[in-house]
Amino acid sequence: MKKLNVAVVGATGMVGRTFLKVLEEENLPVENYYLFASARSAGSKVQFMGKEYTIEELTESSFDRGIDIALFSAGGSISEKFAPIAASKGCVVVDNSSAWRNDPTLPLVVPEVNPNDIRGYGIIANPNCSTIQSIIPLKALDDKYGLTRVVYT
Repeated sequence: MKKLNVAVVGATGMVGRTFLKVLEEENLPVENYYLFASARSAGSKVQFMGKEYTIEELTESSFDRGIDIALFSAGGSISEKFAPIAASKGCVVVDNSSAWRNDPTLPLVVPEVNPNDIRGYGIIANPNCSTIQSIIPLKALDDKYGLTRVVYT
């Protein structure tokens, strides 16, 4: 299996740090990790996968090095600007912001529910945190009983 080059955009934020924790727990076949954040965080150090990483500033040229997958959690405006740049370089972007959730041309994916919907896209969106946690049990209920409507209160 080919080892991947993986980037985390927003690596110093709360969600970015959680991405790093999960990546460390999963120990995926990764060749290189690239950790990006704002100019304010650039140069700071992070302990990850038994190594010290230096946070890089996210720029238009950050994806010029063969990054296969980028996990974005740096806010909608950052995703709107940099996700298309990353995708244009052949990188698959998994975006955690609200930037692409309502774009009808891109898949809205919950891996446990519709993993096959990711094929062929450069940018993949996911539902917000309060929605995504209910989708998995709702999918199970829909599979067993069929759902026509869900009302949250």
